[in-house]
Amino acid sequence: MIHANVLNLFDQTIQEAEVSIENGRIVSIVNKGKENTSLPYLLPGFVDAHVHIESSMLTPAQFARLAVVHGTVATVSDPHEIGNVLGVPGVEYMISDGKRTPFKFCFGAPSCVPATTFETAGAVIDSKDIRRLLGMKEIGYLAEMMNFPGVLHEDPDIMTKIRLAQAFNKPIDGHAPGLRGEAARQYAEAGMSTDHECFTYDEAREKIDYGMHILIREGSAARNFEALIPLLSEFPQRIMFCSDDKHPDNLVEGHINLLVKRALAKGHSLFNVLRAACLNPVLHYRLPVGLLREGDPADFIMVNNLTDFTVQQTYLNGQVVAENGKSLLPDLRSAHVNQFNCSPKVPADFKCVAPEGTSAVRVIEALEGQLVTNALLEPVSPKQGTIQADPTRDLLKITVVNRYQDSPPAVAFIRNFGLKSGAIASSMGHDSHNIVAVGCDDDSLCQAVNRLVEARGGVAAVGKGEQHLLPLPIAGLMTDQDGYEVSERYTSIDKFVKNRLGSTLQSPFMTLSFMALLVIPSLKLSDKGLFDGDQFQFVSVFGKIG
Repeated sequence: MIHANVLNLFDQTIQEAEVSIENGRIVSIVNKGKENTSLPYLLPGFVDAHVHIESSMLTPAQFARLAVVHGTVATVSDPHEIGNVLGVPGVEYMISDGKRTPFKFCFGAPSCVPATTFETAGAVIDSKDIRRLLGMKEIGYLAEMMNFPGVLHEDPDIMTKIRLAQAFNKPIDGHAPGLRGEAARQYAEAGMSTDHECFTYDEAREKIDYGMHILIREGSAARNFEALIPLLSEFPQRIMFCSDDKHPDNLVEGHINLLVKRALAKGHSLFNVLRAACLNPVLHYRLPVGLLREGDPADFIMVNNLTDFTVQQTYLNGQVVAENGKSLLPDLRSAHVNQFNCSPKVPADFKCVAPEGTSAVRVIEALEGQLVTNALLEPVSPKQGTIQADPTRDLLKITVVNRYQDSPPAVAFIRNFGLKSGAIASSMGHDSHNIVAVGCDDDSLCQAVNRLVEARGGVAAVGKGEQHLLPLPIAGLMTDQDGYEVSERYTSIDKFVKNRLGSTLQSPFMTLSFMALLVIPSLKLSDKGLFDGDQFQFVSVFGKIG
């Protein structure tokens, strides 16, 4: 029996109570009177309403070990990262690995694998696959429908997937950054129930009017909390919190609990905040997660008080899985699966040969805290027919290398990474997860890329006479090593990139991973070339000024 203050999110009360648990469920909650501030507080556990587990670089079993420390008991998880590498077997891998812990993973059926036809992925998940996945009890929803042009133009394959989700009575997640007006209304009316891509208040407010739920995202790359949190007091029933993509160092620091604290610090009401963090995701996705009621699974957390919100214990099915900042879940090893078929490169592969008369290049401008980029046109002076990176102007080279087969690397230019020397590379390159690298010179780019080819996946940084590598042997996306050790190794590489190579980004590897994500405007690079996300077509790297 647990004696504490119990928060009831349905009638919005706090009462001293005794909670009894048997066989993993709450059998009784006996109220003892008014709130007793000398006692700790019990409340439903936190839920991340949209996250790609693979972006943590950890297997589901390792992700869970870190997340429960912060009071997270469940995630709504889109496995399209591994889906793009391995297809349906990759989704099944995530489900199987997640079942090894009591953590409540709700996986979705990836709706857009590959995300576009303008890149090379490792697999295809078609409508027949979607039908099979949606028929599985472990699949709770149709994952983010990134191909919003396909929805608007009623692409037959896209509409079949939507109808399948509706036939199985499972929610459909949206993904429509910047979509406004009549197009947004049409997208919502087609069945999209959520959007986590809004980056302005007005956009999110409009989508709420069209019936969508808004997920306020604060991850390692995209951070929209400040812009969107005012919606919580206006539409508490329509708001959830999510991280989308969270690297291991950030996951060690905190999870949804940090958003709870920030929202409370801004003066939002306790029960509105907990509705977004605990209640709304469970109701919307019909998660098998307890909400601190008699008969519910005993999934809840204990915090010291309602000011500090320090998580003292996390319970799943009645078991204490984290206590006083330490995870009690086992450190499990997992099977290694992968697809990595490219050969080492040479520096000449990254040469940028300019057509005669070239006086400018299109440049991707990366933006801190955003997945969207700007498209710039910058003057250049080719030397001996080639264009080199120029770190003095923060004009660096970016390359995407097809990891599924040997083909020439795509090369373009990028700004705002701030590297003064060397290069960084990652095999986590949303969404097809080819190798993406940014560097100051062709030799460094080649070294960084080849470290990943040799390791068959990971993140790498080279420069100043040093080479650093964090291998990710599972699909080139994850490792099954201890999550805390992975965090330390990642932090070490991250510091090297910032302190020694000069990157000015808060999370350079996370930002790097989105530079090949074609469904987010404005300018990105795939293994097939430079892509205009606004016009949804390839464009030349080269241009003219004047």
